Amino acid sequence: MNPLYSIGIHVMNWGAKAAAWRSPKVRKMVEGHKNVIPYLREHVDAGAGYVWLHAASLGEFEQGRPLIEMIKREMPDKKILLTFFSPSGYEVRHDYPMADAVCYLPFDIKSRVCEFLDTVRPSMAIFVKYEFWGNYLQELSRRKVPTYIISAIFRPSQVFFKPWGGMFRSMLRCYTKIFVQDDNSRRLLHGIGVDNVEVAGDTRFDRVTDIMRQRVEIPQIAALTADKKCVTLVAGSTWEPDEEYLLPYFNSHAGLKLVIAPHEVRPDRIAGIEKRLCRPSCRLSECTVEEASKADCLIVDCYGMLSSAYRYGNIAYIGGGFGTGIHNVNEAAVYGMPVVFGPNYHKFKEARDLIECGGAFTFDDAESFASVMGPLVDDRDSLRLAGEKAGEYIRRHFGATERIFSDIFGSCGK
Repeated sequence: MNPLYSIGIHVMNWGAKAAAWRSPKVRKMVEGHKNVIPYLREHVDAGAGYVWLHAASLGEFEQGRPLIEMIKREMPDKKILLTFFSPSGYEVRHDYPMADAVCYLPFDIKSRVCEFLDTVRPSMAIFVKYEFWGNYLQELSRRKVPTYIISAIFRPSQVFFKPWGGMFRSMLRCYTKIFVQDDNSRRLLHGIGVDNVEVAGDTRFDRVTDIMRQRVEIPQIAALTADKKCVTLVAGSTWEPDEEYLLPYFNSHAGLKLVIAPHEVRPDRIAGIEKRLCRPSCRLSECTVEEASKADCLIVDCYGMLSSAYRYGNIAYIGGGFGTGIHNVNEAAVYGMPVVFGPNYHKFKEARDLIECGGAFTFDDAESFASVMGPLVDDRDSLRLAGEKAGEYIRRHFGATERIFSDIFGSCGK
C-alpha cells in the first residue's frame, strides 16, 4: 500500500497502545492482539479452508450473522473464523457457537497481515459493511483468495469519491465482489469505474426476523401493557438527551404507558430516570408481575431484553438521534409499529426509507415531538396505518442473505 497509508496504520497502532493506559476498553483490544497468533495456531487447522468473516464491532456482527448461520445450515462441515476489531464485539461474541474460532483482527500492518494469513490460509474472506483495510485486501488479492464485502453502503461524501481518493479506490478493486444495499451505491461505484458490484440488500433485515422468532416472554411487560385502552411506547437504547423529550411527554399523557430501556444501565442512569418520572414505575429486575400491573412505566435495567420488549409496544422510540446516530430501527419496525427518533438519522438508509413511506417520524424539539406523537397516541387509525407501513417496509427487504449466499457459494451449498 501507499507509504502514507502504512504510516497512518502505524500511528493508529501506537495511539491504541498509548490509549490503553487510560481506557480499559482499548487495553482489552491491545491485550487481545498479543494473543491472536498463538490462539490461531492452537485452534485453527490451516488446511481446513476456513471461511473468514470479519466484523468491526457488534453491529456489523449482527449483519454478518445471518450469512454465518446460513453457511452452517447449508454446509455444516465448513469451518468459520470470525474476527473483530472492537472489544464491544469480541467481548460479547467470543464464544459464539456458530464460529469455529473467534479472535481479534491484528492491525493492518504488512508483517502482521502476512503472519495472520499464513497461519489461517483462508479459502475466502468476507468483510461486513465498512471494512476497508488496504494491506489485507492487497495481500488477499495477491494470494488469489476470493474476497467479498456484504451489506456495504456508499455515500458521495466518502473518501472513495474524492479527487484525492485514488489510493482508497484501489482497495475496492481488490474485492471479488461488492454486495451493496442499494442501487445508489452501485451507481456511485460505477461512476469511479468499480463494477464488481451486486445490489443484494441489507442482511440486517433477515437478522431481525430471526430475533423476532427467538423472542422471549417478559411477563412483567405483559402485565404493564394488559390494558389495551392505553397506548404503549417502548423506548429503546435511550440517552439523556432523548429522555429530555420522552419523560415530560409521558408524565403529561395518562393514556400512555412507557417501557424504557436506556442504552446504559448504570445505577446512576436508572436513578436519574426514576427521579424525573411523576407516575408509578418499577424496575424489570426487581418487580413482580403484580407490581408491574399497577405501574405506568417499566424500566428495563438489564441488557439483552430490548428486542423482545418491542413486541409489547404500539410505538417505538429509537434512541441516539441526539448523539452520533440512532440505534437499530429494524428490530422495532419488524413488529409492525411506527418508529420515532431524533434528528441524527441521515446515515441510516432504513430510517430515511421508513420516513419516506410513512412508517417513521423524526423531530428536533419538544414542539415537533408533541406533533409527531399526538396523532399516534390519540388516533388509533393513524397508529395502525403507520405501523402497517413500517412492517411492510421490513417485509419487502427480506432475502439479502440468501442472495449473497447463492452468489458466493452457488450450487455447492445445496
